[in-house]
Amino acid sequence: MTVEIAMLFWAAVLGLVQVGAQSFAYKAQEGNAYTVGARDEHRPATGLAGRMERALRNFLETFPIFAAVILAVYATERSNQWSEIGAQVYFWGRLAYLPAYAIGLPWVRTVIWQIATIGIVLCMVPLFDRALLTVLME
Repeated sequence: MTVEIAMLFWAAVLGLVQVGAQSFAYKAQEGNAYTVGARDEHRPATGLAGRMERALRNFLETFPIFAAVILAVYATERSNQWSEIGAQVYFWGRLAYLPAYAIGLPWVRTVIWQIATIGIVLCMVPLFDRALLTVLME
């Protein structure tokens, strides 16, 4: 298993943790009677539950891009130190992002998000030359 695939796995685990964290935070806000029902009446998540919902939504915006890049690196056998470092930076950045968002650290959270996003870009480095040549040769 490559480092990138391992980080993809752990990022998927982190995604499930975020789903659970958001679910429990919302259940704590609204109570069991509402959350096990049909939820016909919309009750927006606020406070911690709202922050967990937004953190999960943000994760779900970046994870598919990360997964696509990691799978492209793996499929093309282009793994190198850039993609390995980038995958780790993405994962650890996303892991740090969750508590930073949960406690509401505005500037720190943004910097952590940027670090995780840089991780995705680092994963793309081994693909740029081949992708550019492919486009130019068409």
